[in-house]
Amino acid sequence: MATGNYGIVRPADVSPEDVEIVLHYVPSRDQSSNFTLTRLDSLQYLRPYFNNASTGGSDVELLGGLYNMTLPADQFNALGIYTLYFRPAQIRTVINDCGVLSSSPNIKGIIINLQDVPSTYRNKFINQGLVGFRVEYLNDDGTKIPNFYRIITSSFYCEPVTQNLTNTLQKAVRYRYSEGTTNLIFCTLTPSSSPTTRPNATPFIGNPAQNIIITNTFFNPTVVEVEIVEHDASTLAIALYGNQTKSIEDGIYTMYDSDNNIYRQYNLYVIRDQFNELLYEIRQDRINNIDFSKNFQNIITIQ
Repeated sequence: MATGNYGIVRPADVSPEDVEIVLHYVPSRDQSSNFTLTRLDSLQYLRPYFNNASTGGSDVELLGGLYNMTLPADQFNALGIYTLYFRPAQIRTVINDCGVLSSSPNIKGIIINLQDVPSTYRNKFINQGLVGFRVEYLNDDGTKIPNFYRIITSSFYCEPVTQNLTNTLQKAVRYRYSEGTTNLIFCTLTPSSSPTTRPNATPFIGNPAQNIIITNTFFNPTVVEVEIVEHDASTLAIALYGNQTKSIEDGIYTMYDSDNNIYRQYNLYVIRDQFNELLYEIRQDRINNIDFSKNFQNIITIQ
């Protein structure tokens, strides 16, 4: 019998609007206090690539998993460590009601009012637009219930209907699917059915007026670390292997980059005591007082 390998991992081809970027900055790895997070606009700074190689040059197909991130200069303007946390966009809303369908009382779900949804994400709340999304629940104090979630299996526009029930323990208001667009969405969740061994042990799907977080499951969260430093391998190579000059008269020591532009300048001088004995040799940075007359081309052409 032949055996083979079967891949199950696919690169994510999400839209930037489905991504949330959280930024954390520290000036050094030794600092652990002042933990402050900043949210970046993914639509502004994240750009997907298109696979035009396999589509005859037309940019119509997303190249899954490959995105270009533009670092905003107003945020990345200091030396230090920047941690970028990419996670699925979180939609924070509230459960309008928990109910059942009038035609199928055994089908339970949560009802969400579109007026309680941020306008940015209302385009997701359409018929079957939330299938596969994750629902997490918040306590009354705003903390999230840890390690607990439900998965949305269907979402349709709905409208409330009133039924006369003989059982006073049941709610008279039920819901039915609407053919047109309404402000209410009926979402079925899994797991929501009772186990066969305990028919009355109905799984928790939420309570009316409970705050929830709805998140897409298009990709796994990932972390990218960006460290901005003063020197890298190329600048260190300039100090070691680049062209250099030293003015004998005024003691100005100049380093040049690979294009012979002035990269750094220093004052070189010595300090002696009252008996003219040498005490120190000094190299002082001239970063705010560059002498541009020490241009490399001007110096080497002096006859």
